[in-house]
Amino acid sequence: MLTPWLDADGARDRLRHWSDRCGLDLLRLGTESDAEEIQDTAITQPLIVAGSLLAYERLRDEVPADAPVAGHSVGELAAAAIAGVFPAEDAVTLAAVRGAEMAKACAIEPSSMAAVMLGEPERVVSWLHENGLEAANRNGAGQIVASGAREAIERIVAEPLEGTKVRPLKVAGAFHTGYMAPAAEALRAYAAEISPAAPTRPLLSNADGAVVRDGAEYLDRLVRQVTSPVRWDLTMHGLVSLGVTGTVELPPAGTLTGLVKRELKGTVTKAVAVKTRDDVEAVTALVAGREETR
Repeated sequence: MLTPWLDADGARDRLRHWSDRCGLDLLRLGTESDAEEIQDTAITQPLIVAGSLLAYERLRDEVPADAPVAGHSVGELAAAAIAGVFPAEDAVTLAAVRGAEMAKACAIEPSSMAAVMLGEPERVVSWLHENGLEAANRNGAGQIVASGAREAIERIVAEPLEGTKVRPLKVAGAFHTGYMAPAAEALRAYAAEISPAAPTRPLLSNADGAVVRDGAEYLDRLVRQVTSPVRWDLTMHGLVSLGVTGTVELPPAGTLTGLVKRELKGTVTKAVAVKTRDDVEAVTALVAGREETR
């Protein structure tokens, strides 16, 4: 995950510093570990944030300083750091605390998640509630992620709503629901030690897709989001309301770019998923096109 971004000046030193802060060997985990090891949410979450921030350092001079930023779920921690709410080291450490505490919460009761594709969104949400489940991620582009008791997830996989397809997800538990309340409590205690600053660029929230201008409010939203739905559908349309016509997805990239292309077809004319250093040129071209059309 991290190898493509480690040849920049100081990148390895920064990663070692972040590792010391969060108590994980991110350098080893992000370059040598197999898929099974990094699928542990306690490891996945800080690695995702670290990878996003290392890539952003490479792209910093390519992206306008006033460009809006948003993250999906744990990606909001990286977005907050990019917007200057707190330093990168705090973002990675918060992700490590978040991941470790969510892993603990997942072990309390058997729970799971499943992706529901197609179907009218409000009807799908109502159907999930009837089955005792929450719409944990409303991702737009015909995708809603169900979250809750494992037994209920297995039931909707076996008997999907007419007109939908349901696919079980390989996750540790029911993220973004009340099952994660112990994790949110622990994260709030840790976050109390951070002094957030006001965002230096438009920073959107998964709660409602709105721009948040107060750092303390955004940090509070980050904590509450552990037990609240991710409204990526609203976040995408929030970006459009700011005049966004092109997007850049930081690594690990691909999923959100796919959602943007499907949900915002005709509005967002260029979406770049940054997976390797080779994609930096595509970002440069996207920004140059933006400048030309102003």
